[in-house]
Amino acid sequence: MWGILVALISGALMSLQGVFNTEVTKQSSIWAAAGWVQATALITCVVLYFCTGRGEIWGMFSIDRKYMLLGGVMGAFITWTVIKSMDGLGPARATLLIVVTQILVSYVVEVFGMFGVERAGFEWRKLLGAAVAIAGIIVFRW
Repeated sequence: MWGILVALISGALMSLQGVFNTEVTKQSSIWAAAGWVQATALITCVVLYFCTGRGEIWGMFSIDRKYMLLGGVMGAFITWTVIKSMDGLGPARATLLIVVTQILVSYVVEVFGMFGVERAGFEWRKLLGAAVAIAGIIVFRW
């Protein structure tokens, strides 16, 4: 059960991270955004390392919506959740859950136009596709 929850969190974080990183890239450049993502992931890992009995932290530049800079922070948790879900479920089952969650969260982001993403119309066939993917997980699991 723990592996399923962690895989679902991982998929959600991966989807949101992609959106945030894309929005940061729009206001800077791909290399600046990728560098920031990696730097904040490193900082997050170092902070969490020190929080388990060791540490400290520091800050960032001028992006309009500061929360978009959380892509790197999400990256650290993505790495952790992927490892934990694969450990708990095995690579195939974990990846299936991660990908389906990515599809669902990304679709919600598009339909509601969240985080600066252009709003997309709701389509029943896409929801049906997600249901088929979920059914595939059930078949794969049992």
